[in-house]
Amino acid sequence: MKLSRGTSWKAVTAAIAIGLSALTVPVFAGGNRPGVAQWSVVVNQVDAGGLGVAPEFQVAIYENLLDELVKTKQFSTVLRSGDRAANDASALLVLKTTVESYTPGSETKRAVTTVAGATKLKVRSQLCTRDGQVVLERVVDGNVRFFGGNLRATHNLARNVAKAIKQSPLPEPAPSVHGE
Repeated sequence: MKLSRGTSWKAVTAAIAIGLSALTVPVFAGGNRPGVAQWSVVVNQVDAGGLGVAPEFQVAIYENLLDELVKTKQFSTVLRSGDRAANDASALLVLKTTVESYTPGSETKRAVTTVAGATKLKVRSQLCTRDGQVVLERVVDGNVRFFGGNLRATHNLARNVAKAIKQSPLPEPAPSVHGE
């Protein structure tokens, strides 16, 4: 594929990733234990907070959050933003993520000096009930300081968000009433 002047591979990749993230396919966590009520969670798109975060970083944070939340096995179902299955979930939490600070790094500087060029991200993550009540709120960091690509910071961030959620007590979901 030949790109026109001014079009970069990063822009094309980001556009494709954003398009894929709009798919409404649920990601099943498989952690449902028989007889125990368990929350489902829908992950909203990442809010860049007006900081000029590159689209590929927003998409990478979103996709990594989905993966890491599934790995916790804390939720019966992990859903993407806009998934219609969320309408049928009786015990549903919504994960809202807003970028509070972003420092783009340099892989080259990290490789040469190992003391400069760190990529740093800080986000505010909120787990809310369907009616907007905040159940859990944390400010979480993710970065890559020494070796690795800049997008590695998004993986580290998502892992830290999932870890914070797993370590925090969540209220018991209300028992579902069949036939609602």
